[in-house]
Order: sequence, then C-alpha cells, then structure tokens
Amino acid sequence: MFKLKISKPIIAYISIFAFLVLIYSFIFIYLMHTYESKDYAFITAIYWVIVSMTTVGYGEIIFQSHVGQLFTVIVILSGVVMIFGYLFPLVVTPQLEKTLRRELPSRVPADFKNHIIICGYNQLVETLIVELDEDRIPFVVVDENELNINHLIARKIMCVHGEASDDSVLLNSNICTARILIANQNDEKNASIILTAKELCNIKVISLVEDVAKEGYLKYAGADQVISPKTLFGTYIGRKAIDPLTDHLAGATRFFEDLNIVEFPIYPGSSLISMKLKDTNIRKKTGANIVGLWTGGRLSLNPVPDDIIKESSVLLAVGTEKQLDALKKLTR
Repeated sequence: MFKLKISKPIIAYISIFAFLVLIYSFIFIYLMHTYESKDYAFITAIYWVIVSMTTVGYGEIIFQSHVGQLFTVIVILSGVVMIFGYLFPLVVTPQLEKTLRRELPSRVPADFKNHIIICGYNQLVETLIVELDEDRIPFVVVDENELNINHLIARKIMCVHGEASDDSVLLNSNICTARILIANQNDEKNASIILTAKELCNIKVISLVEDVAKEGYLKYAGADQVISPKTLFGTYIGRKAIDPLTDHLAGATRFFEDLNIVEFPIYPGSSLISMKLKDTNIRKKTGANIVGLWTGGRLSLNPVPDDIIKESSVLLAVGTEKQLDALKKLTR
C-alpha cells in the first residue's frame, strides 16, 4: 500500500498557513461588518484571504476604509513571505533536489559480478582506475559526493551514489558477487565500511589507512589487508631521491661473479617512454639484457619485443655493473 511521507518542515508550513488563513478570515468578517457595514459568509472570507495572500487580487471584494486597506496590505505581504520565503525553500527546492538525485546511479546491473568495489573516489583511486581499465577488470566506484559521481558519469565509469557504509548501497553494488572491496575513506568511515561489508558476506576487504597507528583497529574490524599509502609513498620518494644521486646501483642483487640483476624505474622525461622494447636497442647500446618488465602492477618475466615501456614501467635487467650503469642513464 502506498504511503505518502511528509516531512516535519512541510507539516509546520501547512499548519502555519492554515492558521493564518483562519485568523485572517475572522478578522476580514469583523472589519467588513464593523467598518464597511457588510456581512460575508465564512467561505467568502476564506476565498478573499487566499486570493489576497497569493497576490491574485481579483478586486471583487475590496475595503473602502483605511483600516481595511491596511489589513489588505498586511495579508498580501504575509502571503508573499509565506509563498516565496518559505514555500520554495521548504517544498519546491528540496523536491527538485530529490528529483535530480534520483537521476544519479543507485545500483549496478544485476548480472555485474566478479568485480572490484572501490569505496571513495580521489586522485589515488584515479590511478587505480586507469590500471583496472587497462587490464579490463570490472569495477564500480561508490561515493557519496554528487560532484564526484557526476564526474565519473561524464567519463562513463560505473559508479553508485551513496554512503559506502550503508548495507543497501553495498548490496546495490552486488557486494556478494564481487571479488574485492577497497575501503578508501578516512579511518573511521573505513572501519564502518569493513564492518558492514563483513556482515553482508565473506568478501576480501583491503583498507587504506591514514594513521598507521590505527592499522590494528582496521584489522580488528575485519580488514584482510591494510595499506598505508603515505608509508609506501614515503619509501618510494626516498628511493627516488637517493637513487639518482648514487654512483652505485641501488638495489642490485648479485647472482653470479660479475652479473647483477636490478630493477630500473622509468623516470619522467626518459627517452624510453612510449617505445617498444625492440626499438630501444638496449642490448646494443648498453650490453644489458631485459629479463622482466613491470607494467600495471604485473611482472612479465618473458617480455616480448612489442611490449611498450610506459612512464609507470619498471625494467628488470641483468648485466655487469658497467652495463647496468649505462642502462640507468637511459631510464633517467
């Protein structure tokens, strides 16, 4: 059975409006009888009050006395305030906002499964989105911010608008058929998301943590893995800062008398970016051999000549210290 839900502000508005109409109607009858020597029925009084408050002003019934004209002005002004000062902000505008919100995506298709649920959108997620899209891994972004959702919609990225800690929102994201849930909000919200997700189904949850001291707190909530982007980023920046300044090969692993195996991150501005392995002529220029290529978080131990080196790639090379040092210069 359909139930009409009316908010408290609307109930208060209707009550005040009805009260004013009632009071003004009695005053109208009194003033007409006292100053105009005219008697009108109560329904006529209500008609005059509503016509005056809505500023329609048909002019069928008017006051001739100054008191009656002053009363008419008060009724008209109060009507303007009630309609334009309260009706639109309390009723019309919220209703329009609700209508617009209904257009925001609230669920994923019923057959959407084996996907990753990302709770919370930011620049860190942007990088993840690119990687998942390249690997054609299905995913959905859940966010409560309308601006973020509209941004994702414009880019045709699957998303769901709502609080990620709300069980209905997670169910609408097909959490029970998803492979992983990533909690990417502040630590308090992440804990709530984890608890809700684990109550709904047994899904692997990866949580990001802002304060490393709260890692145990998130694990206790049920997170299978907790990652600190700040810690990872700090370590990465440290390596990036030190590596170009050192003459030796940072991170080199010697596995034979004169041979080392080293990972070489590709730095912005490197001449190798966007080139195929076969076109780099690395072996000819340096003597080193490329035995692996990290791309999109995956390691290929048998890279093919047509593999493209990206700015986010990492080369795994084998050679002597001199050969690897020459390759290091190419990655700068």
